[in-house]
Amino acid sequence: MRVKSLSLKNFRNYEQAIITPDSGVTVFTGPNAQGKTNILEALHLCCLGRSHRTARDEELIRWGEKSARVQIQTQQQDGTHEVTILLDKTQKKKKTVRIGARQAERIGELLGHVCGVLFSPEDLSIVKSGPAERRRFIDMQLSQLRPSYFYALQRAVRTLNQRNALLKEIARNPSLAPTLDMWDEQLALVGAQIAQNRREAIERLSQDAKEAHASLTDGREELRLWYISQTAESGDVAEQLLARLHAARAEDMRRMTTTVGIHRDDIGVTINGKEARTFASQGQQRSAVLSLKLAQLEMAARETGEAPILMLDDVMSELDPGRRRQLIERIDRVQTFVTCTDLSDLAGARQGAVYHVESGMLHD
Repeated sequence: MRVKSLSLKNFRNYEQAIITPDSGVTVFTGPNAQGKTNILEALHLCCLGRSHRTARDEELIRWGEKSARVQIQTQQQDGTHEVTILLDKTQKKKKTVRIGARQAERIGELLGHVCGVLFSPEDLSIVKSGPAERRRFIDMQLSQLRPSYFYALQRAVRTLNQRNALLKEIARNPSLAPTLDMWDEQLALVGAQIAQNRREAIERLSQDAKEAHASLTDGREELRLWYISQTAESGDVAEQLLARLHAARAEDMRRMTTTVGIHRDDIGVTINGKEARTFASQGQQRSAVLSLKLAQLEMAARETGEAPILMLDDVMSELDPGRRRQLIERIDRVQTFVTCTDLSDLAGARQGAVYHVESGMLHD
């Protein structure tokens, strides 16, 4: 997949911008707080329909404006794809997605038209923070590649919310307790689908991430990933989840929340056998997350048959020369969008297009 053009109107601090990226590396350089990251945010919005920095779409609209537009055109094996995302504070529907000339009915219809992997400073939370960030990491990857997974995730969230609401209602009316059976069955079925997809994906990512990390660290460190679940790898996962829900029912009713299920799962991450969250240095954590992102590239390329785009937000300056050199060798294989404050950070990389960014304006 290759991005042919990206246009912005009233997006973040951009009044208007049209970008024609190189098929290799496109660089956005300039001082901090000028709008470099906003370009990558716009690309990410086209991939998943949401920002990686905020859940509030109105924050993406330029100050003083009522609406914004992001439009992207990509070339894929099956032809040209065009996606337009419209944000409007004044409309009942604040966000509209158009695929070609057709308006999408659901956000899931967007997935797959623009496939990308983003590494940003915020992504260190995948290793540093709690299980929710690691679940989000794998859920976003699978949602891009498998719309059916995205819809299953939506069903799981709705079912979990409805079960939790029922638990609160049961505290006021205990006679409703038998109705939990229906929600338990639904939660177990959709949870099994999600857990199986996650486990399989992490097994695939694990080997690619291990190889990428060994390359970045010249073989000095070994990265390991595995899925931490309340269910066993073998056997009927839905039955296991259902049994656990039944066993936890008294506790759930006491606490008025669901205490078991896929919303409690995690991804184990170790470097040289030690938990990365607790024992790894900042540099080691950064390399681990970068390795996960490079593994995502490989997984997406295998599953879709073509490489996704790679977006790197201010990553080079934080890497030592050896890791920077290894990364530069890898990004030469895919269409890459890079932000940096100093072009010297990319010494050795083929810079196909360079944009200097200043106050929301691009200069070639």
